[in-house]
Amino acid sequence: MSAFIALGIFLVAFYFIATEKANKVKVVLVAAGLMAVLGLIPGAEVFFSEHEGIDWNVIFLLFGMMVIVGIIKQTGVFDYLAIWAAKKSRGRPYRLMVMLMAITAIASPFLDNVTTIMLVAPVTIVVCNRLRIAAQPYLIAEVLASNIGGAATLIGDPPNIIIGSRAGLTFNDFLVHMAPIVVVIFAVFVLLSRWLFASSFQYNEEHVAEVMALQERRAITDPKLLVRCLVVLTGVVIGFGLHAVVHIDPSIVALVGAGVMLLVSRANVSDVLNEVEWPTLVFFIGLFVMVAGLVHTGVIAAIGTWALDTLGDNYFVAATALLFGSSALGAFFDNIPYVATTAPIVEGVVEAAPDPQTGQALWWAFALGADFGGNGTAVAASANVVALGIAARNGHKITFWQFTRYGIIVTVISTVLAWVYVWLRYFT
Repeated sequence: MSAFIALGIFLVAFYFIATEKANKVKVVLVAAGLMAVLGLIPGAEVFFSEHEGIDWNVIFLLFGMMVIVGIIKQTGVFDYLAIWAAKKSRGRPYRLMVMLMAITAIASPFLDNVTTIMLVAPVTIVVCNRLRIAAQPYLIAEVLASNIGGAATLIGDPPNIIIGSRAGLTFNDFLVHMAPIVVVIFAVFVLLSRWLFASSFQYNEEHVAEVMALQERRAITDPKLLVRCLVVLTGVVIGFGLHAVVHIDPSIVALVGAGVMLLVSRANVSDVLNEVEWPTLVFFIGLFVMVAGLVHTGVIAAIGTWALDTLGDNYFVAATALLFGSSALGAFFDNIPYVATTAPIVEGVVEAAPDPQTGQALWWAFALGADFGGNGTAVAASANVVALGIAARNGHKITFWQFTRYGIIVTVISTVLAWVYVWLRYFT
């Protein structure tokens, strides 16, 4: 009975989030409160449990990067990059979109997709404001590109870190097995975006001429502060890259980087904290508690176990079910808690595999489905939620369905291409 109640609360909350009939932060807080009052979450352990609670690594990674971005913003570098991008693209909408998507997709495998969105989204908003065009299509395209690009490496997407740890897979393993299909899917997405966002492309020669006349160097308001910030940011990026070697969580790296950034910038702490997307952080906390209710009552485990039990010993069918199932479920549940919950089930199936290659194929199918499912809806991945928060804060609100109608198309195409890849590489 508790499982049905937890699932009911989640579905009702998801309905209000999807239809935007109520503020999404209020919805998740009410739903989380109901889960707690009805005993559907593991009591106080929801604050401490790694698998049935709030993922504080995600929360503090977001917080640290929000502080860092808030300080960097004061240097004027985002205005500089925006004017540079606009001039390089000559204000041509599709060319500008491809440029921003490429920057995002290339950075995501090394910075992780959430961090990349935090850095690229402000630039996008500034350049769109300069050209007086709607920023929403460009932000949506960047988020989709970040979730695709982030799938290429161990540190590019948070679910990959969980899978890598559980399966004993290295950074190079992800690069060899995931990067090839990521490159193909991104190329397809670039071509697809010409059609997907065609109605949003606007070109105003007068506004473009105004931007072309600007001197981007004048946008830098504090060159010395910018140098110090870039040094700290480089250290943070290196820290992210050495995660698998030094075993320091990215959240710790981000928090230390935020602290150092505050010291070297001598910025006013109150001003910096005003730049933090507090509603986004609270939304994540509430969402984690909601998912914890589904985990604790066995809803997610039951779905996963039932699906895999029905497959028998046909491992290609198992890989297919993992790929499409993870893509579908990952589109509606945040893919971080989903992967953390489902990984032990996959591990059990892998252990029964007849050979190591078949076992690894199951892990790759699982990773591809979870990563690409992150594009399915506006709440499917951390990068999506962060981007929507930044957009709303800057007057470019993106609705749940505005994002989702593009995300579903990209997710379906990505998943089908990934399935063909898994079949050709591991089962033929």
